Amino acid sequence: MSSALVVLAYLVALGLPILVLYRYHAFAWYWHLLAVAAALALGFVPTPAEWKTPVFDVAFGFCFILLMVWGVGGLVMFPHHHDHGHHESHHHA
Repeated sequence: MSSALVVLAYLVALGLPILVLYRYHAFAWYWHLLAVAAALALGFVPTPAEWKTPVFDVAFGFCFILLMVWGVGGLVMFPHHHDHGHHESHHHA
């Protein structure tokens, strides 16, 4: 497997969740926490020896990075989510 393909896969795994967070913002905090938990669980799963191929390693790494970036990114963005209706009810004279 070419190293350019590996770099491209990991860049997509990094960029895709950032793009989704930018475009659609964070979901409920528990979905992002679940994504972080899933990524950590994925990292600790013992894989059979016959699965240890370069393609499988890249696919596994892609899933781990995607879930971790989306999960942590959403948790970091969550405190910045404001209720816009609250500000409209205050009038400054």
